Amino acid sequence: MTNEEKRKHSRIDSVNLLNYVYFDENEEEENQGMGRTLNVSESGILLETHSPMDARRTVSLTIGFKEDVVDIKGKVVYMRKMENNMFESGIEFFDIDQSANIVLKKYIEAFNENSQP
Repeated sequence: MTNEEKRKHSRIDSVNLLNYVYFDENEEEENQGMGRTLNVSESGILLETHSPMDARRTVSLTIGFKEDVVDIKGKVVYMRKMENNMFESGIEFFDIDQSANIVLKKYIEAFNENSQP
């Protein structure tokens, strides 16, 4: 049995604090708070929060990557409750401007260069 990778972009383990705004099905602000990334790729993140997020809802993220801060919108593709009463949500980016994409790519490249032996 093979374990084939289905992701378009590789993910790196990365802990970054962020602010998020979570929208309801009518695209009205439902909740906002703080969270942290657990891993990140060019197409999405794994986000840890204190509050659950429903799949297919929109979330706006403000993420700090070292000295750069980017604003990215995404869609919740899944959520699971963890044993520590925290929630992990998979977020797929769908609205990322060119400057945020450049920062994200530079951060991932720098991380990959620093993690090689």
